[in-house]
Amino acid sequence: MAVEKVGIENYSSMKRNVSTNPASLGTSAMGKTLVETVLSLKFRSLSGNFQQVKGQLEASAFEIFNVIGSIERIIGYWDQQKGLSRQLKFDSSEAANTDVKRKLKHAIWPGDTTDRPATKKLRIGVPVKEGFYEFLKVEKNNNISGFSALVFFAAVNKLPFPLPHDFLPFNGTYDNLLWQIKAGRYDAVVGDTTIVANRSSYVDFTLPYSESGVSMVVLTEDNQRDNIWIFLKPLSLDLWLTTGAAFIFTGCVIWVLEHRVNTEFRGPPEQQLGMIFWFSFSTLVFAHREKVVNNWSRLVLIIWVFVVLILTQSYTASLASMLTVQRLQPVFTDIREIKRNGYNIGYQKNSFIKGFLMDNLRFEESKLKPYVTIEEYNHALSRGTNNGGVAAIFDEIPYLKLFIAKNCSKYTMVGPTYKTDGFGFAFPRGSPLVSYMSRAILNVTQHKDTMDSIERNYFTNQTSCDDQSAKISSDGRSLHVSSFGGLFIIAGVVSMFSLLMYLYRFLCSQWPTLRTTIHSENSFRSKMVELAKHFDKKDLTSHPFTRRTSRIHAVDTPDETAIGGVHDANDMQNNSAVENNIDVNENESNDGNILSGHTDSSIHVPNLSS
Repeated sequence: MAVEKVGIENYSSMKRNVSTNPASLGTSAMGKTLVETVLSLKFRSLSGNFQQVKGQLEASAFEIFNVIGSIERIIGYWDQQKGLSRQLKFDSSEAANTDVKRKLKHAIWPGDTTDRPATKKLRIGVPVKEGFYEFLKVEKNNNISGFSALVFFAAVNKLPFPLPHDFLPFNGTYDNLLWQIKAGRYDAVVGDTTIVANRSSYVDFTLPYSESGVSMVVLTEDNQRDNIWIFLKPLSLDLWLTTGAAFIFTGCVIWVLEHRVNTEFRGPPEQQLGMIFWFSFSTLVFAHREKVVNNWSRLVLIIWVFVVLILTQSYTASLASMLTVQRLQPVFTDIREIKRNGYNIGYQKNSFIKGFLMDNLRFEESKLKPYVTIEEYNHALSRGTNNGGVAAIFDEIPYLKLFIAKNCSKYTMVGPTYKTDGFGFAFPRGSPLVSYMSRAILNVTQHKDTMDSIERNYFTNQTSCDDQSAKISSDGRSLHVSSFGGLFIIAGVVSMFSLLMYLYRFLCSQWPTLRTTIHSENSFRSKMVELAKHFDKKDLTSHPFTRRTSRIHAVDTPDETAIGGVHDANDMQNNSAVENNIDVNENESNDGNILSGHTDSSIHVPNLSS
């Protein structure tokens, strides 16, 4: 039929070179097409439909047989049209009897009996909890409920086979419960059992079905808006000290740059010292009225005013947030502080947390207090460690989130998260059920609608409290130096550069005079005093003083066109009198210091009124 369908011509050519040696056989050019046609043939024959599936003839019926020792006993048949039946063909009387058609013969079970043996149920141990019933609760008739129970039931429904079981309550620690599997008393443990390394040495765990990790929860402080020192809170101590040092340093740099050329930065020592502090701190509110005449001073002041602007804006924003936003600060944030002060720590009774605190975090056993319920957690944290309570509660993250969900805005989770593998179901080592249950748990946990439905039954308020915890952790933080490190570095570099350039020009211009002082035989202290006195003199060659001198000389020799003008003469008289008073006072403050052979009092001011 296949050859006719393909229509091969010269069929006799396929018979050439017939040989008994397989190696000498050739390959027909039509062979592939012929094979495909044979495999695709379908027709109805005397024995039924002819159809090949993957190269094999599809059976029209299957035998169902019972094995007794080494003997096979047929108890029925199955085909696609009739389904299950005791025999393939029925006479007219049997065909009407549905029971005869559908009912198989009785199977003979081990022990030569037709009675079906009772199926052995899985003995599953469950922990009896006195609190946190949202995770697991043993009810009447040994039924269980809670988050862990719902996950187990959902996973069992995903198994490709039934899993009959009985729940057996257990009073004791979780470690002792898991040890019952190794002792052969239980076939599995179902509950909020944490997967940890030492337990995996004698039982096998399924994949986890919950969030993992161990952390601590502490009490939060009340809002501090009524604190009289709250204005200091926006900036941390290190930032306050750094800012104060920057103000003083900038004031000193401006004084050095302006002292020799600016009369507003001269005077008695106490006035100059006050000017150092006043000028830099007045820039905080941009209230400085003193003019700077040195270009290096102007460069320093430009950068410094920008730094002050950023600092004041940041301080204002942080203080406004503290005064207007409700803030809840954790009482403790560092586990080392709790350990150093010898405060008490709470944990969940019968859990592995006690061993974790003693072995990993090195807490003394006398400082550890076991608790059972959420209410006990709340009572212990509210009392505090000085009143018989605890400073913090250590537990797994799922328990802590549930605890915070029931006490929003009163507690918060802080500190590092110590890694664990979450909750899992336990079976004996090497049990084939572990792989089946793990795949079933994956199907449950990765199905978002299923997990959301399970969590909504027991953790309805957790989302809103998670938002509150995020708010607590983000609000009310002080600003630190690290946030403004770049600004301080830029300001410091510019100030130092300007100061060094100014001192370099001062040394170059005054070197002939300074060289004599430096090479003298006086003591080091005397040399420093002489250098300081020399620096204290006014630089009469600078632009501000030369400009003032030129103005005064212009008054002394008035323009010919203005000699006859009475009003011009009066104006010049007033100006010259003011300049004369300023220069005489400055000369007195310098104790008659002379620079380049001239003094301030040597300037002649004519009496133009005559």
